[in-house]
Amino acid sequence: SMLIGIPKENKNHEYRVGATPSIVEALVKAGHSVLVQTDAGSKLGFTDELYEQAGAKVVETLAEVYVADMIVKVKEPQPIEYPLLKEKQVLFCYLHLAPDPEQTKVLLEKQVIGIAYETIYDAHYRLPLLTPMSEIAGRISIQAGAASLQMANGGRGVLLGGVPGVAPANVLIIGGGVVGTESAKMAMGLGARTTIMDTNLNRLRELDLVFGGRLQTLYSNTQNLEEQLKTADLVVGAVLIPGKTAPRLITRKMLKTMKAGSVIVDVAIDQGGCCETSRPTTHSNPTYVEEGVVHYCVTNMPGACALTSTLALTNATFPYMMKLANLGYKKALLADPLFLEGLNVCLGHVTHRGVAHDLGYVHVDPKELLI
Repeated sequence: SMLIGIPKENKNHEYRVGATPSIVEALVKAGHSVLVQTDAGSKLGFTDELYEQAGAKVVETLAEVYVADMIVKVKEPQPIEYPLLKEKQVLFCYLHLAPDPEQTKVLLEKQVIGIAYETIYDAHYRLPLLTPMSEIAGRISIQAGAASLQMANGGRGVLLGGVPGVAPANVLIIGGGVVGTESAKMAMGLGARTTIMDTNLNRLRELDLVFGGRLQTLYSNTQNLEEQLKTADLVVGAVLIPGKTAPRLITRKMLKTMKAGSVIVDVAIDQGGCCETSRPTTHSNPTYVEEGVVHYCVTNMPGACALTSTLALTNATFPYMMKLANLGYKKALLADPLFLEGLNVCLGHVTHRGVAHDLGYVHVDPKELLI
């Protein structure tokens, strides 16, 4: 049996939690022990009492949680947690190591086993633990954009769906992946005139097949983008190249041609943003204006709807959590090469090619360390 720790997140406005009471109950029924830090889920209505009823032991401090064999959380460990990490401890959470040399160095020094949600693949070669957060971010982007278009929030005072006799707003979505598709659904649902751009013609065909005449699909090149930006009321940046920095598609020069009070929601901000003028913001101060255009660049958009996000995330992480607990990390990872892709660092070595390449470490084949 394994001792599993669920700490309280300590990033700004981060109310998500790594495991719900029902997941704790399942782990305990399977013979494992679970430590939950006090108030870890209380903002979401997951009280300490609910965790105790599920069979967890509720503890006061981070240090008491970190005695566990495996730590399950949402965001990467923060500096306050670094001294608590211990050798051979399994860390199962979002790590995003490529743009974070400092954290990577610590995880290597501490000789932990770091398994990242965002690099685990499924049989269809999708990212099953990243997808639910992308779905939520895509949907929130339209809510946030609609609110930003209101006069009081600096927008040009346009209602997304218009009303009978008054034209609806133009929504331009750049990128037809999970984020882009979910934004398009929400925008069309609110009655906006919606255009989605992508460089992948097969993806545009799929979208055209599903949404038909309600959605305009457009091949993404500089000329088309410049043309669309002139008439757009709301732009959603939904471009992702897994593990890489987002391409800066919208230049300052292009912004100058946009309507005053139009809005850009840059969902790619986690990977640096796809707009030259984008810079990270928080939920407590989400927007700023540049060249007359309102920018919404919150780095953890799913955190706005932390309850939905926690349920969506833990639905996806639970089977993996269970495998790690039941089989131990070695057997669990060796049994599934797509799960093994999630192993980023292991006992002082970098085991993920992308991270090794971006940060200048030697890549070590994970199988050598697990057998």
